[in-house]
Amino acid sequence: MHNDVVLTGDRPTGPLHLGHYFGSLANRVRLQDTYPMYVLIADYQVITDRDLPGEIQRNTTELLLDYLAVGIDPGKVTIFQHSAIPELNQLLLPFLSLVSVSELSRNPTVKDEIAHSSQAAVSGLMFTYPVHQAADILFCKGTLVPVGKDQLPHVEVTRLVARRFNERYGEVFPLPEAMMGERPMLKGLDGGKMSKSRGNAIALSATEDETAALIRKARTDSDRLITFDETNRPEVANLLTLAGLCLGRPPQDIAEEIGYGGAVALKSLVTEAVNEFLRPIRKRRAELAETDVRTILAAGNEKARERAVATLGEVRAAMGF
Repeated sequence: MHNDVVLTGDRPTGPLHLGHYFGSLANRVRLQDTYPMYVLIADYQVITDRDLPGEIQRNTTELLLDYLAVGIDPGKVTIFQHSAIPELNQLLLPFLSLVSVSELSRNPTVKDEIAHSSQAAVSGLMFTYPVHQAADILFCKGTLVPVGKDQLPHVEVTRLVARRFNERYGEVFPLPEAMMGERPMLKGLDGGKMSKSRGNAIALSATEDETAALIRKARTDSDRLITFDETNRPEVANLLTLAGLCLGRPPQDIAEEIGYGGAVALKSLVTEAVNEFLRPIRKRRAELAETDVRTILAAGNEKARERAVATLGEVRAAMGF
């Protein structure tokens, strides 16, 4: 067993899609056999850049169903909800005292989030978002944080907070490392970034017919001969990548197999590959939806809260409170 602890999670803002699956979920299922892992449903983070949390209860349940359906095992990992752990938020106060305002305003991820925010003004919560994430990671003494490139600055802030806390008050926190996966960047079916809000993503919970309709609308080009060329034919390459991931085969082989079949043959193959791949996940999800999965969350919250209480105790002792 390792001394390492993995912390990962998502915001409950809508259904998880294939981009999430190949980008992070499959990796979590692999990691849960090697490391102790905390999976955070970051419900408080939804209000950082949205005026209303939306259907937060329902989205939380849906997210939980997606997790369980892909094989995240609550017997091995602790799935918990941010808002259920008040001690975790109490870490925010000492952590905020360790970072300067100019350091917060320089954070590139926050700058980017602010630029894309639907709100007219930046909330204080949005501004302190990286320190929130530091509390999420450090409350459970997380040491490994699987992230994409865009999240690296957040892990840096967490390391900074941990280092400064240790220097000022004594060794309490490990310095977490970012885990960069070799993850394929799946684009959306319109060639843009795959995202819940752009309607260009195939949700894990979508039906076979919805999936077929989405793929039918996907962008391709007019060249009959299907080739895998990411530079000159990005949309076709993206569909081939998607089929390759679902079939466990190189996209080049699939392109050769389709040959002069054109976009119609390509889309039909992708649809079949995706639906075949998602069939067992969807079946499991439907079965789970009939049960009360919230009890799993309640148990995870209890475990996470015990951990947070212990860490907060250490912090207060170190600070002399």
